[in-house]
Amino acid sequence: MLLVMATRVVGYIRVSTEQQADGGVSLDAQRAKLAAYAVAMDLELVAVIEDAGVSAKTLGRPGVARALAMLDAGEADGLLVVKLDRLTRSVRDLGDLVERYFATRFALLSVSDSIDTRSAAGRLVLNVLASVAQWEREATGERTRDALAHLRTGGAKLGGEALGWRRTETRDGEGRLSVADVAEEGETVERIRELRAAGASLRAIAEALTREGRTTKRGGRWAPETVRKVLAR
Repeated sequence: MLLVMATRVVGYIRVSTEQQADGGVSLDAQRAKLAAYAVAMDLELVAVIEDAGVSAKTLGRPGVARALAMLDAGEADGLLVVKLDRLTRSVRDLGDLVERYFATRFALLSVSDSIDTRSAAGRLVLNVLASVAQWEREATGERTRDALAHLRTGGAKLGGEALGWRRTETRDGEGRLSVADVAEEGETVERIRELRAAGASLRAIAEALTREGRTTKRGGRWAPETVRKVLAR
């Protein structure tokens, strides 16, 4: 249960790019929505703090720091945003904010998400959104892992073209581009393995390949890290 019933709120608005003026998420549009909401809900909007040209991947933003500092200083009882993703897109960061600020100390209000943690219903909505976002992230990860595992089982080569082979314009039965060996590059791969088996260091191998006039996949000079990547693949 919240310890205070928020009547003074600090608004927070954010855009990640100038192009976000399209679609109703410009700073001016967000500011207007917060002002209208405050009037409708009889809230005192003590300040509107903005972050421009920054993403919501982390909470390391000047505007967020200022808004939270106002809460800590007792200048406002709650934080008001147009939409939750203006504040954060990270489930972990949202959970941290709820634990540190919005579980009992301050209110969190989001216009578009119908979130007002001053009420039990608002806290329920916030918790459901956080849980759904967490589930979606984990489910996406599982689908990606399963898809990659299936491709590997079928012999698909993932990532960019490695030394020794290239993709062709021919597709297999599942629509994947087929690959073809590149003889000269394959010889370089075998040379790398041969030198490594003989105990040569990555640097020594890189120097030997350079002396022999062999080039990397992109035609550049050899470096120990480039050799390591060839051996790893």
